[in-house]
Amino acid sequence: MIRNVVFMGTPDFAVGTLQALIDSPNYQVRAVFTQPDKAKGRGKALQMPPVKEVALSEGIPVYQPERIREPRWVEKLRALQPDVIVVVAFGQIIPEEILKLPPGGCINVHASLLPRYRGAAPIQWAVINGDRESGVTTMRMDAGLDTGDMILRERMELAPDETGGSLFDKLSAVGASLLIRTLDAIGDGTAQYERQPQESPTPYAAMLTKRDGRVDWTKSAREIERLIRGLNPWPSAYTTYRGKTLKLWAAETAPGTGEPGTAAEVTKTGLKICTGDGWLSVLELQPEGKKRMSVDAFLRGYPVEPGERFGAE
Repeated sequence: MIRNVVFMGTPDFAVGTLQALIDSPNYQVRAVFTQPDKAKGRGKALQMPPVKEVALSEGIPVYQPERIREPRWVEKLRALQPDVIVVVAFGQIIPEEILKLPPGGCINVHASLLPRYRGAAPIQWAVINGDRESGVTTMRMDAGLDTGDMILRERMELAPDETGGSLFDKLSAVGASLLIRTLDAIGDGTAQYERQPQESPTPYAAMLTKRDGRVDWTKSAREIERLIRGLNPWPSAYTTYRGKTLKLWAAETAPGTGEPGTAAEVTKTGLKICTGDGWLSVLELQPEGKKRMSVDAFLRGYPVEPGERFGAE
């Protein structure tokens, strides 16, 4: 029987699953492990991880190890005697000693249809690569990176205008319900474990950085439009214009040819930029130091000339 749970998670994506565990009458969250508070913003004030905020509001003990593999944390986990450890975007590699500690194993909620998109950023890469579907997989963790035996999977179609942010929210809700169903199945002995193939059909979904958002105008308009959606809201796609950073938040594709990175067509309400294949019609953008704005508002303050270049160093 599964009753006592230790939860390991850090960002917003993990909050829904933690809340589902707290709200379930069948499980007791004995403790939450999350990443240390980080300094953010101009004032560098310490900010708690979202998971910590929820745990503290519910009166659940919170631990924030810099390295979960240190012996004192292993001993702390052993003293908590969890029946299962639930891991959702914790942000650290769980050592084998901990993986073997709970009788029910360490159960991970992963935001992809494994074995696709093993790695830290499966949600964004699914949008960037133009996938028609995504989903959530629960698995029993092993020593590999997202290679453990799969338990349950739930699929969902991506909307044509899907962004990294919208898919994040949808999969977070899916993951919360799927985790409860998974623990129920483990507890009553009906869980079935499916071994993953050794190789993933997709490249490793590596953690994204701000540099990944720089637009390469030699790519097709379709690829750039997907990049813009996939990196919305973070780290955001961007280019440069008149020597300053220009973030791109929404766009559409259009037929056309021309020198990649140059303004192809400019009207009072529209801006189309040449790419390696087609034109990118920009809908929403954000000049450096300014708020997000529609393209017509941008053009009123920045009168772009046809042929003007975007993306120059």
